[in-house]
Amino acid sequence: MRYASIFVLVVSTAVVAVEPEPQELKVLDLNDQVERQVTVDREAGQYLGHPTTCLLEDGKTILCVYPKGHGRGPIVYKRSLDGGRTWSERLPTPESWSTSKEVPTLHRVIDQQGKKRLILWSGLYPARLSVSEDDGSSWSELTPAGDWGGIVVMGFVEPLKTGKGHYMAMFHDDGRFFASKPTVRNQRTFNLYSTFSTDGGLSWGFPSSVFQSSEVHLCEPGCIRSPDGKTLAVLLRENARMKNSHIIFSKDEGKTWSEPRELPLSLTGDRHTGKYSSDGRLFISFRCISPRQKASDRRFEGDWVGWVGTWDDLLHGRNGQYSVRLKDNTKGYDTTYPGVEVMPDDTFVVTTYGHWDEGEEPYILSSRFKLSELDEMAKQ
Repeated sequence: MRYASIFVLVVSTAVVAVEPEPQELKVLDLNDQVERQVTVDREAGQYLGHPTTCLLEDGKTILCVYPKGHGRGPIVYKRSLDGGRTWSERLPTPESWSTSKEVPTLHRVIDQQGKKRLILWSGLYPARLSVSEDDGSSWSELTPAGDWGGIVVMGFVEPLKTGKGHYMAMFHDDGRFFASKPTVRNQRTFNLYSTFSTDGGLSWGFPSSVFQSSEVHLCEPGCIRSPDGKTLAVLLRENARMKNSHIIFSKDEGKTWSEPRELPLSLTGDRHTGKYSSDGRLFISFRCISPRQKASDRRFEGDWVGWVGTWDDLLHGRNGQYSVRLKDNTKGYDTTYPGVEVMPDDTFVVTTYGHWDEGEEPYILSSRFKLSELDEMAKQ
């Protein structure tokens, strides 16, 4: 029997019991609707992958970063001034961005005095941070955030209600990159970490473990706050490919967490990123990848997909309303580290990478839609 070392912080008041119930999940396919698709960047013979986007407060400027390579590689930077309909040429970047070792992630932060900044993370050891104080026109060099590191730093950066300029971020590591020397274990153990900032994202505390296990490999966290603002949910990839994706909840701004539980198969996959539409529904984008024994049960296995549902669906473990394929990925599972933005007119601009043309290197693509348009498709 495999040994599992597990440490879980459990909230003092339970979130809710899972209440599975029959629910028809409608399946929609946007793959061939090329009028919705915008190429952000493509380079012949060059792998472009793993983008993160950030929508600025003007409701139309979107920034996008991604590596030239599979995670590791020089960071490419682009800007759209019209809500993702067109994109700039590649923009100048600090010299240190060419040394990035892991997927870059981009986040808006605001400090106690109301100063707006952008921060860009680059992971492995040590985790490094680059800062912009002029909405991305210029950037500092990447500098270590502390004597620690991890894989895909950060999965998210979430503003907290504990004070102005307070943020929580999460990432994972399997013992190889958290410290300067790898941890040697008989079995591979995944550790989910959280770290906090109280100065608007400029400095971060030493990470603490939220969950670790050699049995269930939870990683790549994506955070969604409840509509009433009182509860945080974090959706997690299960990298051992033995179980569905998982979810944890916190009612105290990330101080403690519920025990992880499995999500429905309709939400099982990698690198969940989601936002609300104006009608209160959620759209969550992710890579469709299933436990080994369930892969044959899913129509869009290995593709770029999304899920439409509600907070209550997450809370009660329900299937949701729609499963949506955004684009067919033509090579295995090598796709989908998504950016999800919502425009003022409720248009979702969802951006990721994938092998969109068979035999070609992956490139960066956006898909544009409104949930009301998905509703019309479902009626037909």
